[in-house]
Amino acid sequence: MSPTLRTLPPPRIGLGLAAVGRPGYITLGRDTDLPSVRSAEALKARAFALMDAAHAQGVRYFDAARSYGLAETYLAEWLRARPAVTDVVVGSKWGYTYTAGWRTRAEVHEVKDHSTDAYDRQIAESRALLGGRLDLYQIHSVTPDSPALSDTALHERLARLADEGVTVGLSTSGPGQADTIRAALSVTVGGRPLFGSVQSTYNLLEPSAGAALAEAHDAGWAVIVKEALANGRLADPHIAPGMDALREIAEQEGASCDAVALAAVSARPWADIVLSGAATVDQLTSNLASARVQLPPDRLERLGELAQPASAYWAHRSRLPWA
Repeated sequence: MSPTLRTLPPPRIGLGLAAVGRPGYITLGRDTDLPSVRSAEALKARAFALMDAAHAQGVRYFDAARSYGLAETYLAEWLRARPAVTDVVVGSKWGYTYTAGWRTRAEVHEVKDHSTDAYDRQIAESRALLGGRLDLYQIHSVTPDSPALSDTALHERLARLADEGVTVGLSTSGPGQADTIRAALSVTVGGRPLFGSVQSTYNLLEPSAGAALAEAHDAGWAVIVKEALANGRLADPHIAPGMDALREIAEQEGASCDAVALAAVSARPWADIVLSGAATVDQLTSNLASARVQLPPDRLERLGELAQPASAYWAHRSRLPWA
């Protein structure tokens, strides 16, 4: 029986390729994390090293997107080069087009489009690369005002994809994530729920979607957490000010700050997969150490006090530079 996101064995950590599929992204520390020359071949080598290390350490979910530069290409080529790797779940996303032209300082890095025309084009592109290995296809970065929540023609197309055996999902972003998730829970086609997964930002600084994610999980959806380290703000050496509790608990646990931050998210019973966005193998190994951190209730409660208002969190994120 093929694995699913809700039946994958521990560690329940996935590998996201956003940081290594293109030369520019908003995660902190990229100036030192990536090769000095960020050619397509150099980032391919880095992506392969990460995927090899991840699979060797038990990671069984790999996440890409059409807008992550060459991430889908790297993932497809890695799968073809590793024919024995048949025990993984492969996910990608559509709805953004990469427009930076392999530059770190582009005026526009990606363009959002949730129309049926965009879906038709991008599912064909994803299928051409990943073929039958595509297990999960998500609408990228849905917000409460997205037409993807009400476009019945799009829903019919997505339902046909689901009938082919591909799980249809959505990712969310922005301070209205909870509203988006609850709206998506009500979307049906032919009396059946359309969506089977959601990928949302949730971390110690921004936990506002937690209750809605629990509802999605109770409804049978697979729940994937992205940005669990807040684009590097919960990992050394870029930890945000005021994170004394995180540092102290990490010292008490004998673990790194990133491992503790990831463990706190993994402790949520509704979190099926927590993504690592590592750009180096060392970062990945540190992230995976979170599986060995079992935080007691009092430490989880203290970490919970680090939460910020969602509006403040997303305003700060919007100011992070592409680098």
